[in-house]
This record gives sequence, structure tokens and C-alpha cells, in this order.
Amino acid sequence: MKRRAFFGAGIAFATLASVAFAGQIPAKVDTTVTINYYNYNLASTGNGAAATKRLIAEFEAANPNVKVNGIGVPSSDISTRIQADVAAGHGPDIAQMVFSDLDFFVNNLGAVALEDTVPAEELSSHFEGMSPKGLKLGVYNGKTYGLAYTFSTPVLFYNADLFRKAGLDPDHPPQTWAEVKVAAKAIVDKTGQDGLATGIFGPSAGDWLFQGLIRSNNGDVLSADRKRLVFAEPAAVEAVSMLHDLYTSGVYTNLDINAAMDGMAAGTVGMYLQTSAIQAYLVKGATGNFDLRATMMPRFGEKPVRPNNSGSALVIMSADPLKQRAAWELMKFMTSKHAYTVITSEIGYLPLRSDIVDDPQYLGNWVKEHPLVQPNLKQLDVLEPWKSFPGPNYRQIAKAMMDGAEQAVFGGGDPTAAMKAAQDTAQALMPASTN
Repeated sequence: MKRRAFFGAGIAFATLASVAFAGQIPAKVDTTVTINYYNYNLASTGNGAAATKRLIAEFEAANPNVKVNGIGVPSSDISTRIQADVAAGHGPDIAQMVFSDLDFFVNNLGAVALEDTVPAEELSSHFEGMSPKGLKLGVYNGKTYGLAYTFSTPVLFYNADLFRKAGLDPDHPPQTWAEVKVAAKAIVDKTGQDGLATGIFGPSAGDWLFQGLIRSNNGDVLSADRKRLVFAEPAAVEAVSMLHDLYTSGVYTNLDINAAMDGMAAGTVGMYLQTSAIQAYLVKGATGNFDLRATMMPRFGEKPVRPNNSGSALVIMSADPLKQRAAWELMKFMTSKHAYTVITSEIGYLPLRSDIVDDPQYLGNWVKEHPLVQPNLKQLDVLEPWKSFPGPNYRQIAKAMMDGAEQAVFGGGDPTAAMKAAQDTAQALMPASTN
């Protein structure tokens, strides 16, 4: 068994997870086993917790030999919690991993590649009907370490009533950032409400939405060889400068992420770019109050929009073959047609299984009754992975980038200088081999 040493928070220890090989896991769970399942939806106070608990109970009923110990851990704490628990000798057997943690899970926490663990025919069979773009989200160095689970794309929600009051046609919402600026100005001038808010910035925002913005202008945040940060290069700075222009023009309001969401739900914000996963919250606020609609993430001129995902994947962490089999059975169940019907209709995430979207046995009728999901489904066809930064300082790198971008947009200085300073700071946090 390989032991992989890693250094995190100044402490070095060996993980218990290791690389397994196809055929090593038993064909079935033929004895009683308990697996620890770290899940951030279980830590929520919304529909995510209730739906997840119900799915776990259904799995246990169908698999009486497997007991699932569901442990709710906030998404921002998953990797640090695993470090601490592995050091104490009781880490997870399967975990819900935020995609930005992928590099760290693989290189430091001992995540197990499905191709090295699950027989090829069984893996191929389970992947049938899944979105090819969705399957790529958890691939690292050519292998599937994370199976996409709860994920979404950026959607431009808009208030059709405010559009009408501003003299805009709600049946033809903005498709480019230039059109967003025109529409937002009309809303501000003619209704007195906020024209545009986004979920790009804020302590809980992460960098996923920012990455999609940069990429849609043909920029990037990390070089292809994963050695250099590139978010201060011209294409990326141009995208940041566009947001700076919206802000200085008075049409982009610098609202706290919760205030922006509440404002959109209350009908006081014209447009809101945010994860499609908040759809249920916005619908609840809009019902009976205003006409809520949605369209795809705006593009830059004629450049194709290149959104990336938010959300999570399921990752096997155990080194024990029996627990690996039990974890794989749970993973299969939680990414089944039935589970994705629940995940999409009750929690609000995209279905990884595109083959259930039109099937009346699963999501077919629900999709017809919920047209707001259509932009999200369309973007599944052009989805690109949320890039994880390398090394143990990956979160500090993302924070330095986002702090710099926020300063560039709202700080009143030169966006080029702000992004260059942020990139210099972040590059120093990259692994020594890349500097």
C-alpha cells in the first residue's frame, strides 16, 4: 500500500488513502460495513439537507449491508476537516468535494481514481447517458477522481416587470455585456432600482464565476502546464475592466452577495448573474410579486460564452477494498437517474444525466413546468471545468486573485495595475517547482 505524505497547515502526516487497482474491490458488499460520508448539503438549512437525507435512507434500504454515516461539513471546511480527521485516524470513505479542491484532494489527500478502482465495464456502464462535459469536470491527469454530483452554471436572472417599466423587451434579454450595460442604465434611469448585481465577489463567492467571466473573453487564470498564473494578461484584464466600466457608469451595484440575492428575490434588482442553484430561492420571492426570468451568461461581443461550473463532485477516499465498493455503490446511487431527478427538482442543481431531461418518468414534466432551467441546460453543452490551483496554498492563491479583481473593479484604481499586483502576490504562493 502506498502512503502519500503531505504538508498542510504546517503539519506533515501520511494519508491512509492509496491507489487501488481495477478488480481489487469485491464484486459486491456481502458483509455489514459502515462508511463515513462527508457532505456539505447535509450542513445546509435548506432543501439540500432534507433531500440528501432521504436519498441516503433510500440507498440504505436498497443496500442493507451498508450503513452510511452522513456527516455535514460546510463546503469551505471539507479539505481542512479531512486533514484533521485523517490525522486522528478516522477520515471519510467518500466525500463531496468542491471542484476547486480537486488538485489538493488528488495530490495531498489521497483521492482514488475511479479507473484504478472500478472495473472498466462497470464504470463505462454507469457513465452511459451522462453529459460528456459534466464527466470531464472531475478529471485530473486523464483520470476521473471526482464524479460530478451537485453542480450548476452561471445564469443571468432578470426582472421582466422592471424591463417593461424601463422600456425594454423582456422577451429579448441582453446576450452581450454591451447589451447588459444599456439595459441596466435604462433600469436605473427609468425605475430608480439597481440595474445589475452579480455573485462574483464576496467572502463566500469563490472564484468559479470569475473564471467563467475571464474565459469567456478568451482569457484564463492558470497556464496549460499549471505553472504560471495568467489572470493579469490582457484578455483577463479586459474582462475585469468591463466590470469596472459598469461600476463607474453607475449601473453595476456593489452589493454584498446576500444583499444582492435578497434584492433580486424582492424585485429591486433588474438583473443578477449568479449560480442557477439559487433558482428556487428567487422563485419563492418572485411568485405573486413579479415576473422572474432567466437567460444565459452574457458573452463578450461575438465571442462564444465559456461558462464553468460551480458545485461539487463525489470522491472515494478509503483505501479499504470493501469500503471502496460500498462507497462506489453509494456514488452510483447518488448519481443515478432517480437521484438526479431529486437533486435537480428539489435542490436546484444541473442533472449530470442529460438523458433524463426529456423523460417524463424523471425530469421531463418538471422541466416543462420550470422554464427558468432552460439557460442552465443549454450551457451544459458548453461547460468548461472550474480550474483548481496547485499546491497547499491553493485557497490563498484564489483569494489573492479575487481580492485583486475586487480592487480593480470597485477600488477606483487602474485595473491593469491591480491585477498585476495580485498576480505577483499569488504567484509567490504557487508550489516552489513552478516559481
